[in-house]
Amino acid sequence: MKALVYNGPGQKSWVEKEKPEIEKPTDVIVRITKTTICGTDLHILKGDVPAVTPGRTLGHEGVGIVEAVGDAVANFKPGDPVLISCVTSCGKCANCKRQLYAHCSDGGWILGHLIDGTQAEYVRIPHGDNSLYPIPEGADEEALVMLSDIMPTGLEIGVQYGRVKPGDTIAIIGAGPVGMSVLLTAQFYSPGRIVMIDMDPARLELAKQFGATDTLQVGADDVVARIMEMTGGLGVDVAIEAVGVPATFDTCQKIVSAGGSIANVGVHGKPVELHIEELWIKNINISMGLVSTNTTPMLLKTLGSGKVDPAKLVTHRFKLDEILDAYEVFSNAAREKAMKVILNA
Repeated sequence: MKALVYNGPGQKSWVEKEKPEIEKPTDVIVRITKTTICGTDLHILKGDVPAVTPGRTLGHEGVGIVEAVGDAVANFKPGDPVLISCVTSCGKCANCKRQLYAHCSDGGWILGHLIDGTQAEYVRIPHGDNSLYPIPEGADEEALVMLSDIMPTGLEIGVQYGRVKPGDTIAIIGAGPVGMSVLLTAQFYSPGRIVMIDMDPARLELAKQFGATDTLQVGADDVVARIMEMTGGLGVDVAIEAVGVPATFDTCQKIVSAGGSIANVGVHGKPVELHIEELWIKNINISMGLVSTNTTPMLLKTLGSGKVDPAKLVTHRFKLDEILDAYEVFSNAAREKAMKVILNA
């Protein structure tokens, strides 16, 4: 089979690899039909995730068809269409029992990280019964790919960890795919005002179409001054960081109100400076984390009801064997006006 392989910082290749096989009774082999590229994959290629070693197949999102199942798999059979969760869950350990699947003792985020991932023609999914979801009949598979990672990430780590409440003023820094997922899912909680902040005017215009009430362009606007002006000097109730660089986290610290929350969603490859000397007296809640995907069943229901349409995040489509071209487009998102790419096998 063919797969997209990480060869060290800044290096990747589309190469022939051995097709994965059942290794444990709980394994499921899935033939990929659609996958995508995540901002985390770009962080890996920058060398920000040293646990990813050369030779690893990247990718942790996608949908496909069950090819083979281990003897202990009860919920799936060959031929079943499935959604792949970016997080692997054994369903039995102490963390899984409390729905903290990100820290499963025999899973968590391992696809495209510690084991081979989904940017390939086939992928092995450990603990398949708990790490795959059946695809409802007639479901939009492009939309479902967004439910592998970015939609639950935006909802869980941005909105829920950020304690978004009805009437809140929230600011989302970063109008990329995850920031847009925060924007879409924050509306479940009826915030009064949603301010999207980014450098790219095209993405900000898209954010307005997705429900942002206000936009601020980094470079053209003095973001901190404008936020304070918009909030009567109070700051925002929830500041959500969705980029993963020190400057954006610092902005969150400057714009959050007393009693507010900072929710860090971005993947950081460098340390950030925490201004605890200023924040301690403001009763600030700071959260961060790796998605557990415990909201995926709920998101599947909202997708089926038409309450949310993550497929509109897709801007570019490629054949799977055009993945190097897709990486070029996704890596230059501002130039290419790219949000999410879909790779069709």
